Amino acid sequence: MTGRAAREREGLLSGVARAADAARMLALAAEKLQRLVPHDAGVWRVTDPVNGMMTAPVHAENIDEAECAAYWQCELLDEQINLFRDLARAPLPVSGLWESAQGQPTRSALYYDFLRPRGMQDELRAVLRVGSTTHGYISLFRERGRTPFTAADSRFVGTLVTPLARRLRAFQLPLDRPAAPRADQPGLLLFDTEGSLVSVNEAALGYLNDLPDVPTTPSGLGYRIPVWIHSTAMQARAMARAGERGEARIRLRTTAGQWLICHASCLRSADGTLQSFAVVIEPAGLAEIMPLVAGAYEMSVRELEVTRCVARGMSTEAIARKLYLSPHTVRDHIKAAFEKVGVTSRGELVGKLFIEHCAPLAEGGADSGAVPGGD
Repeated sequence: MTGRAAREREGLLSGVARAADAARMLALAAEKLQRLVPHDAGVWRVTDPVNGMMTAPVHAENIDEAECAAYWQCELLDEQINLFRDLARAPLPVSGLWESAQGQPTRSALYYDFLRPRGMQDELRAVLRVGSTTHGYISLFRERGRTPFTAADSRFVGTLVTPLARRLRAFQLPLDRPAAPRADQPGLLLFDTEGSLVSVNEAALGYLNDLPDVPTTPSGLGYRIPVWIHSTAMQARAMARAGERGEARIRLRTTAGQWLICHASCLRSADGTLQSFAVVIEPAGLAEIMPLVAGAYEMSVRELEVTRCVARGMSTEAIARKLYLSPHTVRDHIKAAFEKVGVTSRGELVGKLFIEHCAPLAEGGADSGAVPGGD
């Protein structure tokens, strides 16, 4: 890395560290990276750390909103080369399409269906991860006639992967202001098998108004639908096509700090024919978001398990019996949790993790437990 590149990189990371929210962080990082790895268009996405699916916010450069949805449909349903899910497990989670296809991009469905019709010839992908946990995806595009992305480009972007992922993870911490009162009713959006919106209820429109600005696509009903809703529905479609059970599911946060769950599933007729896709948006339960919050504080899985027991008011000895640990080990985990969260007592720990983040959830009794006392 040249001295200039090193200085530009430090400037990028310094700006990212000061960003007020994830949306502004993505916009700033995209602007800075343009000078370091020139490209003609790009998309930056936050992902759900639990399953790697796209969530909000999304930042797009020189690519229109409909193209964002078309890109993700190709990724989920057709592409076989340089997939994000494969990159997430690679030693270097950055790679160009030309590089992955060994100079034969025509092997790629993305090249045929997305890049070539739009005058582009190469894509550089990066997975923003901390350890094995994914927090975001980057796609950079170069137009036909330009030099494809090089291995040096991949290595440089690779130096940004973990710092950017850590910053995205930090945005899962409690806000400086209390979260707005939670909405109660689930929102419902119904799509046909072609991905067109058929109907939507009022609760869903209310949720959409409270979410960060992201690329959207128009619908026949006159509403603009965020690209992450389409991607969640398409994920459900891909699962159905592969014969997988279950539903596509992501967590996301409103601009007021409320955590939501968006989940999509397939609806079938009596003979098993796929009829439509239902997307539901509703308040997240405590169990859904605690792994995200604990991850933002860099708590281990075991520290989170112990903290859950603390929140239920369990003594050290009771926790030790439940988790098959020694009391000394339990105390070590509690001490580590104190240090990571920045508190000095069990009550403060529960308050910081459960009350500041999840007070409205606890009112509903979802795994709320009791504020503990004693040892």
